[in-house]
Amino acid sequence: MNTPSEKPASYWDYIRVEDLLSLQGGLDRDESKLCNEEVLFITVHQVYELWFKLVLRELKLARNLFMAPKVAEQELSGAVRSIKRATTALRISNQHFELMETLPTREFLAFRDKLIPASGFQSAQLRQIEILFGLEESERIPLGVESSYRNALRSHDGSQSPALARVDAQLADKPTLKESIEDWLFRTPIDGVGPGDAASDDRLRAFLTRFLNAHSCEIDSIAERSCGMARNAEDRQRIRERYEKEKQSVREFFAPGAEDGGVRRARIRAAMLFIETYRELPLLAWPREVLDALVELEQLFVMFRQRHARMVERVIGRRTGTGGSAGVDYLDTTALRYRIFRDLWAIRTLQIRREAAPALEHPEFYAFRNG
Repeated sequence: MNTPSEKPASYWDYIRVEDLLSLQGGLDRDESKLCNEEVLFITVHQVYELWFKLVLRELKLARNLFMAPKVAEQELSGAVRSIKRATTALRISNQHFELMETLPTREFLAFRDKLIPASGFQSAQLRQIEILFGLEESERIPLGVESSYRNALRSHDGSQSPALARVDAQLADKPTLKESIEDWLFRTPIDGVGPGDAASDDRLRAFLTRFLNAHSCEIDSIAERSCGMARNAEDRQRIRERYEKEKQSVREFFAPGAEDGGVRRARIRAAMLFIETYRELPLLAWPREVLDALVELEQLFVMFRQRHARMVERVIGRRTGTGGSAGVDYLDTTALRYRIFRDLWAIRTLQIRREAAPALEHPEFYAFRNG
């Protein structure tokens, strides 16, 4: 209820409608000088930035939850909600490319030169999402004319810009979502034993040995059936070699070298596998929802990049980008290479049938407790 000193609220004041509708005037700040196509271009990109703002807020909320030394099972539902909300925002953003595709090439070319040397690459919030998500600086692809992606965010005179300030602040805001998730996974008890418990390394090796043996049996069974349908000896040999290579790659996945984090990386990967393999256990229900939500989030992010590339190709073909980038080729490469949760995707390759999974020694650890 409003007090006498408060101004009664209205929709247009609360949403700041007049301010919002005055922002589509372009460089001249005068919408009357622009054609409908340019207003469309500006409006859609402004909407993207608003979605990016919401994605950042939700991912930070989820990241902050996993930063706690101990994350209660019931709190994981909040993390899942935030991740799914960010995913929904990206899914809706993908639909906006359809509206952009109503922009004919010649009509876009009529005002495209105004953008030079501006580029969508200069979206600070999209760079922030990548950083918060966990994209490593070493994995970034050069834009084209800039030696560093941060240089592309500077003002034209080389000075600090609001975009660069945002990105630098995000770089300093640690940990990333990936780091906080991996810290949480590292602490996951595997068959009832956490990393700080006695003989935790022995229990980890025992679990992995049982699982890898079960995985090997599954692969051997599939290989036998496949060889039985082969038409000749050469095909049978190729099939056997292919399945043997698959078994070897799985064993190597759980034996990373020092450059991959050694035992820590192996435990994180084992935790992912453990949660996915025994996902029906009560106390693993929300952890598995977290992992599923992360896969869906990254999938939508990859689809966003792919959809962006196809929209650009449809509107302007494969010409050089306004900021000097390789245009569509650059966008396609980012969609292929900018992956964050690679291990989580790899676990999909390693899973086996529920009936084939080795029995746990302490399944009661993951049951609901009274009191």
